[in-house]
Amino acid sequence: MLFPSEVFLFVFLPVVLVVYYALLRKTRTLKNIFLLAASLFFYAWGEPVYVYLMMGSILFNWLMGLLIDRARGKKWICVLMFVILVGVNIGVLGWYKYSEFTVLQINRFLHTAIPVPIVPLPIGISFFTFQAMSYVIDVYRKRGKVQKNPLNVGLYIALFPQLIAGPIVRYETIADQIEHRVENFSDFSAGAARFCVGLAKKVLIANNMALVADHAFGLIISGEFQGSACMAWLGAIAYTFQIFFDFSGYSDMAIGLGQMFGFHFEENFRYPYISKSVSEFWRRWHISMQTWFRDYVYFPLGGSRVSLPRVVFNLFVVWLLTRCLL
Repeated sequence: MLFPSEVFLFVFLPVVLVVYYALLRKTRTLKNIFLLAASLFFYAWGEPVYVYLMMGSILFNWLMGLLIDRARGKKWICVLMFVILVGVNIGVLGWYKYSEFTVLQINRFLHTAIPVPIVPLPIGISFFTFQAMSYVIDVYRKRGKVQKNPLNVGLYIALFPQLIAGPIVRYETIADQIEHRVENFSDFSAGAARFCVGLAKKVLIANNMALVADHAFGLIISGEFQGSACMAWLGAIAYTFQIFFDFSGYSDMAIGLGQMFGFHFEENFRYPYISKSVSEFWRRWHISMQTWFRDYVYFPLGGSRVSLPRVVFNLFVVWLLTRCLL
């Protein structure tokens, strides 16, 4: 189910809002349970099988958070649990993204005949996997309170506004909001307006730019472009605006939807096309992804407070992971 679809705009969202605000106005626990159920239904609408994968991820990471919190005084056990956490999450993500590619390359170079697994990629698996890891890592670092209730962990990981296309919400930023958020008309109206802006970006701009870009790229026949130079430039410019307004639109819709339910997500785009350097561009583009890898990968590796060769290595690791895992 996509935000710009008719079933989301005219059925799912109105029903969820009516139940949330009209029937569950004063019960925080029931509100959270309902939002989790609605989020799982939202994901299952397009991924009826892989919703079980998400539920398994929720239960696994909730359990790892409990184990790490209980073993707080035994460093080697915490480290072991942390290694298991990273290995399982990245292993599952790698399986769905690269199992087919890996077997194809093995057969190609070793001249083997291993059956190639056909593994469809679950929608949003990178986003909910990174969020699940964020929860346990924040518990491990004592930056977030461990949740003994798996429903709260499930709500954080599966909350439908940011489930499909981000932003990647770190646990420490909304841990308190899960149980103590306050909904009000001001936030709701601002969120609704933000959602409408994002919807307009996606439907009115990104989708129409995609038509132009697809037509231009469709003129590439047998590796040669069959159109004019003007058409080539028009296609390139249209594609540039398409990807920007697509990502920016979805981020606006996600942030707006979250605000309608009392959640305040961090910004994800900050005018990247006005950047004066490549590094500034990446700091402005998909901010939540950049900050996630900065805080959970780059800084733990030493960041920039190490020797130049090590800085280059740290940057390479982050670059490789962002390209391979997203």
